[in-house]
Amino acid sequence: MSDFSEDDAFEAASIPLSQRAMQARPAPYLDSLNPAQRQAVETLDGPVLMLAGAGTGKTKALTCRIAHLLTTGRARPNEVLAVTFTNKAAREMKDRVGALMGATVEGMPWLGTFHAICVKLLRRHAELAGLKSNFTILDRDDQNRLLKQLIVADGLDEKRWPARALGTVIDGWKNRALTPENVPVADSSAFDGRGVEIYAQYQARLKTLNACDFGDLLLHVVSIFQNHSDVLAQYQRWFKYILVDEYQDTNVAQYMWLRLLAAGHKNICCVGDDDQSIYGWRGAEVGNILRFEKDFENAHVVKLEQNYRSTHHILGAASGVIAGNKGRLGKTLWTERDEGDKVRLIGHWDGDEEARWIGEEVEAMQRGTRGQAPISLDDMAILVRASHQMRGFEDRFLTIGLPYRVIGGPRFYERMEIRDAMAYFRLAISPTDDLAFERIINTPKRGLGDKAQQKIQVAARSNGVSLIEGARLLVAAKGITGKGFKELEKFVAGFDRWHSWISEARRSHIEVAELILEESGYIEMWQNDKTPEGPGRLENLKELVKALEGFENLQGFLEHVSLIMDNESEQDGEKVSIMTLHGAKGLEFPAVFLPGWEDGLFPSQRSMDESGVKGLEEERRLAYVGITRAEAICTISFAANRRLYGQWQSAMPSRFIDELPEAHVDVLTPPGLYGGGFGAAAAPQSTLHEEAASANVYNSPGWRRLQSRAAQRGMTQPAEAKNITIDATAVSAHTAGDRVFHTKFGYGTVMGIEGDKLDIEFDKAGAKKVVARFIVAADHAGDVPF
Repeated sequence: MSDFSEDDAFEAASIPLSQRAMQARPAPYLDSLNPAQRQAVETLDGPVLMLAGAGTGKTKALTCRIAHLLTTGRARPNEVLAVTFTNKAAREMKDRVGALMGATVEGMPWLGTFHAICVKLLRRHAELAGLKSNFTILDRDDQNRLLKQLIVADGLDEKRWPARALGTVIDGWKNRALTPENVPVADSSAFDGRGVEIYAQYQARLKTLNACDFGDLLLHVVSIFQNHSDVLAQYQRWFKYILVDEYQDTNVAQYMWLRLLAAGHKNICCVGDDDQSIYGWRGAEVGNILRFEKDFENAHVVKLEQNYRSTHHILGAASGVIAGNKGRLGKTLWTERDEGDKVRLIGHWDGDEEARWIGEEVEAMQRGTRGQAPISLDDMAILVRASHQMRGFEDRFLTIGLPYRVIGGPRFYERMEIRDAMAYFRLAISPTDDLAFERIINTPKRGLGDKAQQKIQVAARSNGVSLIEGARLLVAAKGITGKGFKELEKFVAGFDRWHSWISEARRSHIEVAELILEESGYIEMWQNDKTPEGPGRLENLKELVKALEGFENLQGFLEHVSLIMDNESEQDGEKVSIMTLHGAKGLEFPAVFLPGWEDGLFPSQRSMDESGVKGLEEERRLAYVGITRAEAICTISFAANRRLYGQWQSAMPSRFIDELPEAHVDVLTPPGLYGGGFGAAAAPQSTLHEEAASANVYNSPGWRRLQSRAAQRGMTQPAEAKNITIDATAVSAHTAGDRVFHTKFGYGTVMGIEGDKLDIEFDKAGAKKVVARFIVAADHAGDVPF
């Protein structure tokens, strides 16, 4: 049982008289709202879903609603609960409400993030969760350290079951409001069936330490509300009006918390856009917003559809793509702005060509030589699906001196996994590079902690040699014991092997780099990492190896990286922004580039493999978010070829390109090039090919360079793609019904033929349009390529 303190009662009662007379004040802010926004603001009673499309002024409507509640006297400041996902959004909301009311809003203690509000609630009722009110909140490092202790104590192999991975699993359970007692049987197999047991031990240990992690802040409060009806009833009476921003991003625990609180007055207003729910991988449930009308009886849904950000063509393209999703409430964005330029679509020979073209286009737009007024670099953004895509753009921009910033993370060559990998390369080249040795000697974990490393330091200093030689002396003298000795012996032997390969040039530098990362256990470390970041780090390492292809040796590559990073200026000034599509949510730019629209990359193959249709629909929402970041100019691009770990792979244009409406797209790629008959250009009686052919400005850098450089590529060009010219009038060697084989998509049957392009129904990959040169015949009997 927990009673409210006298301070609580005082806070609830001591409201200035001026607040009680607010209903007499005018509300000029209502005049600035469009009809839908005004309806959302003035519908104060009962459940309200403000379904707000991209760029429709949802923050304005939300803050006006709060101001209206206070101005009309419907609620006092302490009776309004307003929750957001970020501190920045909370500050902006408070500032805007104050501006609307003409004075700073005081006494709004319940406006903040989910976690900030739950901390306040939990400190008031900590004893009901087995804690004291002065509990500490663990960060991720403290959480991992505690989990590691429990894993080791339980006799589990820490290398196979890292603490970070278990921490991610436990966070997932807490996001779903699952305590150790109610984790479903389907989830109980985690960590060799020991995950739930360690979860229970972890929670008990947290209580002993009088601590909790971030997931506990919501989990404990939900449990208190569920188990102590008197406490819940008090807050249900107290919070007369509840407002929730970005409702589509709520997880199960947040959803349950809100439903419990709203069960009293039922005056809950949720603001969100089901088409922008893109955080499923971190627990967000798009179903929360989709079933709002079922969860809250007599709910009133207000659709905000007038867009104030983008042009007609950009909205048309985005609407065409998102219409492919079945799990959505549906809305149609419109604007009073001019039609503007159509969304531009262009294909490139490969990823490097794509980066070069975008670099040239950014510079041209900055100079104003594309038929429009000059655009500041600050007003341009490149939005990628995966962080490893940034490397090509960063390399290109650093080389040509184009200022850029990476938003939401470090630059490619500053990422932890890239620095680790390059430290391995540096040490293999130069045995005296002690800084590189110190960085990677216990990465991955080799049982070589501080004491072991100190012994290596002493051996090196006393003999006047490098650390790697000090390690060799320590191994020879057996000056270290246990696991550390075997691992250090293995490391020294591996180093000798790698160094000899490089110094004697017995293997290609690309092969050496791959072997170093594999034999050192570094790749395996990230393969075993079950956190959301693990797969991305592996992709970044693959991209690093790909970058080696442009250099004769490892040393030349490392020198290149050092020089370009040294030349990078951190001075103020205009910079083009590079970020992931996830990081771009909530932002907007006059000009946006969306590269890498290829199946497997976007939509992400991993997302589709792990989540099926649900994953594909989230990827489609991500495409919608990307397009709607653009205000005036949106350019989508894809590459016909990508290199992965030294191997060429032919890439097919993203299925989302097929969904772009022809009326809103300009195809800049010349007819037939890189499969130019797909998607928006494949509409009946389409004139896009003719328009593209006459658009000499864009006709096409990739095509011209392909022709001029084909002879120079020689053996470095992919065999299956060598000297390709796609001819729409060619006579195909295949006929409908033929069984064929593709190195990426596997076996399939030819369904239709259009010049040099084939419509193929692949057994596993489904229907694809493929250039005939990428296909070989397959034997009907055994499906073995001839």
